[in-house]
Amino acid sequence: MTGSAPQGRPRSEAARLAVLHAVDDLLVDVGYGAMTMKGIAERAGVGRMTVYRWWPTKAHLLVEACAADLPKELAVPDEPDPERQLTGFLTALAAFLTGSDAGAAYRALLGEAQHDPEVGKLVAGADLLGGPAREVLARVRGTLGGVPEDRFAAAELCGPVVLLVMSGSPAPDATALRAHAARLAKAWA
Repeated sequence: MTGSAPQGRPRSEAARLAVLHAVDDLLVDVGYGAMTMKGIAERAGVGRMTVYRWWPTKAHLLVEACAADLPKELAVPDEPDPERQLTGFLTALAAFLTGSDAGAAYRALLGEAQHDPEVGKLVAGADLLGGPAREVLARVRGTLGGVPEDRFAAAELCGPVVLLVMSGSPAPDATALRAHAARLAKAWA
């Protein structure tokens, strides 16, 4: 994982959680550009060297924070109806991107990845939305035999919602999310 500690002194779980919470808070309070490793350490009540020992950059820290929150934020119940399954995921995705600290971190990472190649590699390697999307796609694949096995299926599912949110548009409403799910279900049937 991106934030795994080197050999030696073990990580304090309480300190790790304090740092991850501090990152969320600072991102909301001051934004990605103004956030510093020193500020993160101060907010978390840990030493700066502790933060640097576990995470080489604030981008690594944000990736770990997102990865920790995504499974619960994008978890949706298994639905026998593929359209409802896809709609549930899309609804969770829109809420994640627009209403959660982890979603704010993800948006910040995407923005930073556009002009920092190292952050771009980190975000691409983490594939934060791809895993949860592929999990949902695996559930509907039994009913929708045309769901591609490649990474484009996850992009088809998530892409429109991410594009709208990252472009500054309001998140799609329930009707738009249901329509997107219906189009995908029809195309993949």
